[in-house]
Amino acid sequence: MIAKRMVPQSQPAKSETFETKDAIDLSFVFPCLNEEATLATCIQQVNESLRSGGVSYEIVVADNGSQDRSREIATSMGCRVVPVAERGYGAALRAGIEAGHGNYVMFADSDNTYLYEDAARLYAAAHEHSADMAIASRMTGRIAPGAMPFLHRWAGTPVLTWLINRLFNGRLSDCNSGFRCIRKSAYEIWKIRSNGMEFASELLIKALKCGAKSVEIPSGLRKGPEGRVAHLRTWRDGMRHLLFIFSEKPGLFEIMGFIILLLATILQITAFITGPISVAGIFHIFDMHTQALLLLSGIFGAQFYLFGCMLFLQSKDKPMSLTQKLIYLDESVLFFTLLTTVGGCLGLAGYIGAQWSMSGFSNLNLAHNLLFWCHILALFVTFSVGLLGLHVLKKAHA
Repeated sequence: MIAKRMVPQSQPAKSETFETKDAIDLSFVFPCLNEEATLATCIQQVNESLRSGGVSYEIVVADNGSQDRSREIATSMGCRVVPVAERGYGAALRAGIEAGHGNYVMFADSDNTYLYEDAARLYAAAHEHSADMAIASRMTGRIAPGAMPFLHRWAGTPVLTWLINRLFNGRLSDCNSGFRCIRKSAYEIWKIRSNGMEFASELLIKALKCGAKSVEIPSGLRKGPEGRVAHLRTWRDGMRHLLFIFSEKPGLFEIMGFIILLLATILQITAFITGPISVAGIFHIFDMHTQALLLLSGIFGAQFYLFGCMLFLQSKDKPMSLTQKLIYLDESVLFFTLLTTVGGCLGLAGYIGAQWSMSGFSNLNLAHNLLFWCHILALFVTFSVGLLGLHVLKKAHA
């Protein structure tokens, strides 16, 4: 499906149409899975918008295995259908974008919930600002009653948007908008790989990390047809977004984990040296309860730090020098670390057994000292097993 090329408003629109793929400036991609009830309406609205804007475009329907009449509808309306065997929102969009002939690619869901009449305006914004990505924001536009679940509107989307803005220096209002226009040459640099709904987050994060220019226009959302079962699953897909966001920020876990680990260990050493103390005769600290909490905090920090180390294996971000040394730790050092950890655990168990035997197998009063040495050994165990996993993963990535 081809229409006119956009021209500046100061010039009259040309009447000729372009029939070669080289003349197409915009490919509009619809991901589709059994959308016969709404697909035709979506296509019609996009046609009306882009034709009125004088855009040279095509419409590509990335069909993800529809069992209804979606393919026939798309073909009958002059669209190009691209079959996509691999299931998932991201998989369908990646295939559709790769198949597009335009210099720009625009996409939106085919469930008649987005304001497709904004297509020409979104395309114009990308051109006007020389942007690599233009986003039709639902949050700054009009959201019809019942169009977006309460949890999505007031918790899910705002929280994820805040995280992306905070962690990747963005200025977005709607990270989950599925109505976007991207420059295809920039998209190819970003190396998008997600197959699920987290495709939306990956696209934004990769663009921000590459320094791409993005703009937003206010748009909105309308309520979908009654009875339609949404492909989005709130908790599963929300967690997928969150996991991807964290996977692209290993330094967050590295620094946070290191600080918690260091602080908990310093306080544990202090508690071991001083014993329980009273502050102003009111607060009593560094007793067994404090030591137990510090032990848990130390393990928590170590786990977070090691998680960050593992994330660096697939990230281009630069770790701290300590982290870099652990990632490239000599295998012989790793071996003797594991051996020392096992020896330390056996030694502590032997000491406790000996003390128990010497006391006639009665109650022991070793809690203060034991919590300290358990803290140290727990860190050794956590780091030894974590480093073992880290180096196994490193071999798998080699």
